[in-house]
Amino acid sequence: MFSKRLIKLLGVLLAFALVAAACGDDDTGETTATTTTAGGGGDDTTTTVDDGDGGGVMVDDFKLGLVLVGPKNDRGYSQAHFEGAEYVIDQLGLTEDDLIVLEFANTTDTPGLSLPGTAQDMVDLGADLIIFNSDDMRDGAFEAAELIPEVPMIWASGDSAWAEGKDYQANLTNLKNTWGKMTFGKMIGGCAAGLTTQTGELAYLGPLTNDETRRLVNSAYLGARYCWENFRGEDPADLAFNVTYIGFWFNIPGVTLDPTQVVNDFIDGGADVTLSGIDNNVALIRSGQRAEAGENLWGVPYDFVGACDEAPDICLGVPYFNWGPAYLAAAQSVIDGNFTADWKWSEPDWSDINNPDTSVVGYARGPGLSAENAAFLDTFIAGLADGSIELFQGPLNWQDGTQWLGDGEVATDFQVWYSEQCVEGITGVCSVNVFG
Repeated sequence: MFSKRLIKLLGVLLAFALVAAACGDDDTGETTATTTTAGGGGDDTTTTVDDGDGGGVMVDDFKLGLVLVGPKNDRGYSQAHFEGAEYVIDQLGLTEDDLIVLEFANTTDTPGLSLPGTAQDMVDLGADLIIFNSDDMRDGAFEAAELIPEVPMIWASGDSAWAEGKDYQANLTNLKNTWGKMTFGKMIGGCAAGLTTQTGELAYLGPLTNDETRRLVNSAYLGARYCWENFRGEDPADLAFNVTYIGFWFNIPGVTLDPTQVVNDFIDGGADVTLSGIDNNVALIRSGQRAEAGENLWGVPYDFVGACDEAPDICLGVPYFNWGPAYLAAAQSVIDGNFTADWKWSEPDWSDINNPDTSVVGYARGPGLSAENAAFLDTFIAGLADGSIELFQGPLNWQDGTQWLGDGEVATDFQVWYSEQCVEGITGVCSVNVFG
């Protein structure tokens, strides 16, 4: 029997074969896959990409290329990007033919995948802007931007355009970074978990281990600890927070840990709230199944605004990305001929974190959150917004006991972005990836 993933992959490869026949041979000899589908910080560089004569492109001629690490309907990370791209197409008054999408763009699902080759295929199909949506597309995004310097590109989650960053690529003047400060979303989700737990034991289902995923785990823990202590009056030492990383952004049988089994282990070990950091909704679904059997459980999913729908009664809310406004701004800059390769790490729109036209990070409340705890959560969000609650402030130690932030020291963006470890108070291995 073929898996759904394999069936999708075969369809993608078939589509590429048709494209290759139409566009000619690829001189690199690399394997690529493309398909056409549609459906439902800071500025650190100022280099502009245009069409060679100071102008941009006509709106009616604009096409957007989107490279997704997973499926566009995962009810999680990749679907949030896909719907952000759809937002661009809709706002510009374009049609489904103006969105070019590749799903499962990772070398495990698509062995031999060439991201530069994929980018070139998208350009051959008319793409004026290409988005790489995953941190682990780093090398492919760099190579594509170098090989096709006249085409604007975005590497979501990266730091290549951050002049103060560790991975600054001054020569890639067509590669932009766009990201939301999901640290705030995770703090809010962590707070909801800390307010709700009855056992005092929280669990976090992690993907692979890197600076990004560690800063998000740290954010969730610090949010949970703050609300456990300040709203419930409990001792922080009595709050357990355990993380297990499966090894990739989502389950790949035979390669990663089985996330369903990891969630079972969390629950069997005493955790009554599981927060998810992986790309899809496995944690909430499994917790919901066990809750239906009579267990008192709750969940905090991730990434996608509609994630609570799969187990609404136990969902405390979801911190989610809203890519539409940022991608629309980038697309408009390409059309206007003033695209800049800058690094954007944007806070939520604190006036309305769920405004679909302005806020890159939101938090959709779930029916599982009680009215009393919702009021506490409102107070917490207001404190984050006005700066009266600062969680990345010392004293804070790393998990191994070494000091991260001294007493009263507030972390810089650099210190938060490059989170070397999980913070003290979190159990579970945070520095070694089981994938590969």
